[in-house]
Order: sequence, then structure tokens, then C-alpha cells
Amino acid sequence: MQNHSSKLLDNAVEQFASLPGIGRKTALKFVLHLLKKSPEEVTAFIQSLDDLKKNIKECRKCHNMADSELCEICTDPQRDPHTICVVENLKDILSIEATGQYHGLYHVLGGIISPIDGIGPSDLHIDSLLQRIENEDIQEIIFALSATIEGDTTGYFIYKRLKNHENLTISTIAKGISVGNDLEYTDELTLGRSILNRIAFGE
Repeated sequence: MQNHSSKLLDNAVEQFASLPGIGRKTALKFVLHLLKKSPEEVTAFIQSLDDLKKNIKECRKCHNMADSELCEICTDPQRDPHTICVVENLKDILSIEATGQYHGLYHVLGGIISPIDGIGPSDLHIDSLLQRIENEDIQEIIFALSATIEGDTTGYFIYKRLKNHENLTISTIAKGISVGNDLEYTDELTLGRSILNRIAFGE
């Protein structure tokens, strides 16, 4: 571990370096950049993180991140209320929204079934998805899960619970995404086309 002339600098670098994917060199760049900012700008930066930690909520309907009980997507009257796109996490919503090709609602599972990691169906937001389908006028479920064995297993598990619902279309994004790829690493063009060209989910 590299030590600098200042313990205050070292401590700040360590905090940034603790973030996923951030090495010490990048962390040092962040810290030096903040040192060039005015005290007011640094205070605003710190305050935004403090507010985020204290006030961020989980949408009670779709489990997306929200400022209040329901997220902005769930309360947006311009969204299609009859379609739900099932994703693993918040990052997948951001990836899909960036394509501009999907205008329905979402449901965040909070992970995917992975026995090797000790994650089973009861650890995910599957029951709340089933309740939404029972209580809302949902006409299509789109699986937008990673093209991995775990993603396929999760989709198939939910599909088995839903396939007897009449008038419910169950689809999955087209396989323009390479097998083994996480959704967040797929380029926007490929992901957008995969949503538009989605196919029926079958056994």
C-alpha cells in the first residue's frame, strides 16, 4: 500500500479505493480533483451522499430505488401499465432505460437463483411479482435477465408459476446478447434490439 505525505490524503484515498472497480491510482485522482473544488462544492458532494444514504427507499411495488414510497417509473402516467419487464437489479433498469426502446414498468428481483451462492427463490422478489400479476391488469411479462445458466433458471422458475395464466404473454429478450453476458455489459443498440425483437418464453 502506497503512503503519501498526508494521513488525511491516505484516508480519503482508501475510502474511494474501497469502491468496486476503483484502484488506488483512480482513487487518488478523485481525491486530488475534490481538493481543487471549492468548500461549497465539496460540502454539496458530501451532502448528496449523506442524503442518499439516509433517505433512499425501495419502491414498494417494483423494488426499484425511489425517493418516496413509489418510484418515478411506477408513477409515470406515460408508461405502459400492462407490461412488466423483470430484471435482476437496478443497473439493468438503467441499461434498458438508456436504450429508449422500452416504455413499460419493471420488477426488480434483487438477484437471480444461484444454489452455489445459497440464493433460492424465497430470497428474491418473486412472490411480489406474482401478486402484481394477480392484482394488476398485466398483459405481458418480459424476462430481461442475464444470458447465464442462473438467469435462465430464474426465468424458467417464474415461467412455470405463470404459464397457466390466461391472456398473459410471457416473453424474453431476443438472444442478441452473448451467452454468459450480464445485461449491464451489453451495448445499448444490441440491448434495444433485443427488447424490440423479444420472443415467446417457452420450455
